[in-house]
Parts: sequence; structure tokens; C-alpha cells
Amino acid sequence: MLKLFGGGKPDHPMADPKEARRLLDDLPAQDPVKALEELAHWLESVSTAEGFKLEQRLQLLFQIDDAAQARSRKLARDYFASVRPSKVQENRLWKGIHEYWNQAGRAFGRAVDQFVNGAKGADTAKAQLPLLLVRALRSISQQIKWMHMRYGPVDLSAWGIFNRVYGFAEFRGLAGAKTTIYPGVPGETTPQQEFLKGVVFSASSPDALLPIEVDLAERLIGDFTAKFTLSQSPSPEMSYWTDLNQNMAPQRLVRPPQQTPTLRCFGASAALEEVKGNLQKLEASRQVPASLNLGSVYAPEVVLDVLGHLAVYWSLEPPERKHPRHSVKSRLSVAHGFDGVLGVLGASESLDFEATAVESWIVENVSAGGFGAVVQQLKGDWLKVGALIGMQPEGGNNWVAGVVRRVNKVGTSQARVGIQSLSKSPMAGKFWTGVVTEAGVVLKTGEPDSGEVRMILKPGVFVPGQNLESERSGRFHVYMPQGVEEKGDDYEIARFREMIRET
Repeated sequence: MLKLFGGGKPDHPMADPKEARRLLDDLPAQDPVKALEELAHWLESVSTAEGFKLEQRLQLLFQIDDAAQARSRKLARDYFASVRPSKVQENRLWKGIHEYWNQAGRAFGRAVDQFVNGAKGADTAKAQLPLLLVRALRSISQQIKWMHMRYGPVDLSAWGIFNRVYGFAEFRGLAGAKTTIYPGVPGETTPQQEFLKGVVFSASSPDALLPIEVDLAERLIGDFTAKFTLSQSPSPEMSYWTDLNQNMAPQRLVRPPQQTPTLRCFGASAALEEVKGNLQKLEASRQVPASLNLGSVYAPEVVLDVLGHLAVYWSLEPPERKHPRHSVKSRLSVAHGFDGVLGVLGASESLDFEATAVESWIVENVSAGGFGAVVQQLKGDWLKVGALIGMQPEGGNNWVAGVVRRVNKVGTSQARVGIQSLSKSPMAGKFWTGVVTEAGVVLKTGEPDSGEVRMILKPGVFVPGQNLESERSGRFHVYMPQGVEEKGDDYEIARFREMIRET
């Protein structure tokens, strides 16, 4: 059960403490990505080199990891900055952060493995074991978090190390051992708390969140950890389970799993009342409650959405589908982005859209509310939660407007997606703002007498108090703005009151 790693590599310069200090002091000061790459390299080499005493190896690993923390936080802030970095820079930031946590988790896992196997010096170094355990669990959970920033695929071997490290913490009676994880970081943590943070994060369906929402969800989970529960057997307050002896992510407890010594069940329902209380405060005041320790500034709307999301997935009852699903197997033509949707609806004048941009997906299930589909060949990096798409079912002649609500990459080139349909008969057209003419898509709802319509527009076209006007089939339409319902990278969905008169 507890064997994690094997193998090793030759020794290196960090065996000399003065040289180790010099190497860390000489890290690139103006390039935190490069510095983090070098620190990841040192973690790997220190953890695999032969000849280190275990106590010395641990001290070096902690020293390297300490040097990485400020740099990692800086890169994360840049990644989530309000002004998005370029695609090249975004990729560089993600790669640097993810690879660091990947190497950190493996380096600390190798060190735990030495305790598992009773390596020479393990008794002398046992005082450092609680700190080693929490850093191992924290590093692996960070690695998994950053996998979710790109919707996977999540490496199940990372879950295998995570589960076994915690299993060893329980085996040594250290699951509740308190320690300060990093110098200067207030508060204490335990291996059990780090384990619960990781499994509750995964159970909270991060594949249905935007990257900034994934980051916020993790912060909120850290704030509520004290109210999470863990047990060796199923009980009414437990919604999820995992097996410490398996390379597996947590699963919803739909039916009782096989009882084994390594079965662990957990839940977050005890935190629900607090989550709902914060939701009520936020809805009433539109200000983030001071009781939430977020560690950064988030828009109230984002906090509201994420709290609502967590409330759904922390409930004892699994989320209910609004519409029944039916299994099918058919092709679906897909165009993406605002210009792509206008293009297939025949209203785009953009040079960016071409017919070759239309992709072919396979529909696995369909409901009144949308589709579940498989993307067999990922093309580019546009596919993410919130992406606007136009869809044409095989054999059909109409295009459906929709938004991607869930992404789960299952390989380097394949993904499963969940899509919400916005309208089965969207209508593109030109709209006069009083200043310029803009293109947009009216989302027909099937309720022609409701007096209200939704419209997809480029960001910034919707202006409170500024009507949009159009003329179609001899009738004059005036759209009076009510509010923005949803925003994406290249679009906004806004609500309007519609007035129609004969020209």
C-alpha cells in the first residue's frame, strides 16, 4: 500500500551548505518563472541524489520550497490579473507554476517513502515528519488545482501519491499533528486538514468553473476546512468517498462502496449553513462578507457564483438535472466565439471567421437544456467553461446557440464537454445604437409575447439607458436595455425590453 517511488540519481553540489545557499541566492531576481524552473530542478535532484542523510535531505527540500513560495504567489497573481497576459505568457506562467508543484509533490513524496521503508536516519529525522507530510499533501493538491486550470487531464498517479501519503500519516498516528507549514504563514495545519482540502476541492466539480473561480473555490475551501468531516465508513453526513490504496480521485457516494481498511468517506455538509449565510449576506448587500478570508480581492458577483456552486456540490443530495438526458450517438458541427456564431448565422463581416473553423464533435447525450459531447481532436486552446458556440446537429439545417458549462480533458487531444443551449433559433442581425451599427444575435425563447428578449453582443455594446434599434421585414424594433446577464471573453448576454411597430 505505502510504496510510492523507487530509483535514485547521483549526488550534486547542494551537498555543500554554502554552495546550496549561493545557488539559491543567485536565482534570477527579475524572472520568477525561470527561478521557479530552477527550484523545481533542485527539488528533483536533491530528492533523488544518493549520499544524503535523510535529515539533511529534508532540510534542503524545505529550504528550496521556502524559496519558491513568494515566486509562486507572484506568478499566480500575474496569471489571474485583471488585464489578461498574452497567450504565450499565460502558457509560460501556467507551465512554470504547474511544473514546480509537480516536482515538489514528487520530491516530498520520495522523502515520505524513505520513512515508509525505514531508511537509515529515519528515526533521527522523525521530528520533521509532520512538516514533511503537510508539505507533500499541499504540493500535490496544488499540482491538481493547476491541472484543473486547464480542465485536465488530471494525472491519477498524483492522486495515488496523495492518498498514500495521507494513509501513511494515519499509520504513524500523525493525521492530527499540528505544524506551521511555511515561515511567516499564520496559523497551523495538519495532514488531515490538507487531505480534506484536496479531496473536497476535487469533489466540488472544478471542471464546471472558470479559472478565477477555481482559484476562489480553493481559497473558500481552505476557509471552511474545520467543518469538513472524515470517516472510515459511510454515514448520512458523508457525500463522497475515496480509497487510500488506489490511484483515484474522490467519488460521489451514490451507493455504499466496498468496505476496506483504506476506505475513507468525507463530507462538507456541516459547512453548508455557513455557506448559505454568506450567500444571503452577499445577495442583500452585494459586498463580500468580512468573515470570508479570501486572501485577495474578488468581485462580489464572482464570490456569489462560487458560493452558490459550492452549496450545490456540498449538499447531501447530488445536483438534480433540470431535464432528463437521452443517450444518442450523432455528429455535431460546432463554431466557436462571437464571430464564429455570427459566421454560421450568415451575419459576420469579420475576416477572422472561415468555414474551416467549424469543428465536428460527437454528441453522447441530449436533453431539453443542452448536449453532452466528445471532442476527439482539440484544436487550439479556446475550449473552456463560458465559451460561446454555435451548433448544428447532424441532418439539421438550423444552428443552435449555446455556452460550454463543463470541460473535462481526458487526454492530450480529447475532452468531454457539457453544453447549455441558449436558443434553438437564434437570429443574427444589425443594430443601430444611435452612433454606430453593431452586429448581435437575438436569442428567441419561444415566448414571443413576453416583451423581453436576450441578445448576444460584443463587450461594451450594451450601455445602460442606450436603446438598440433595428428594422426587419417592414417592422421597426426598439430594444430597451435591462441588464447584463452573463459575460464571456468576447461576448455579453444582455436582457432587453422589445417594442415593435410597423414601419
